[in-house]
Amino acid sequence: MTDSKNINNPVGQGGGQRKKLSRAERQNNGPHRNLDRQNAAAQKAELVRKMREKARAAEAAGQASDDTAQS
Repeated sequence: MTDSKNINNPVGQGGGQRKKLSRAERQNNGPHRNLDRQNAAAQKAELVRKMREKARAAEAAGQASDDTAQS
């Protein structure tokens, strides 16, 4: 048998050492997360822009119908 005190981690059974994770990586906030946030922000900005355009178009259509109703 091995000289390991831990049954789940026997010495000499391969595996090697684990990479030391930074605090951010341990909290699942690694470098990939920044790209995800940027993409999400870009999608949100695009969605907000589209919603504002629709609101302006609806407002303009509403004003045009009000003008014709008054005259």
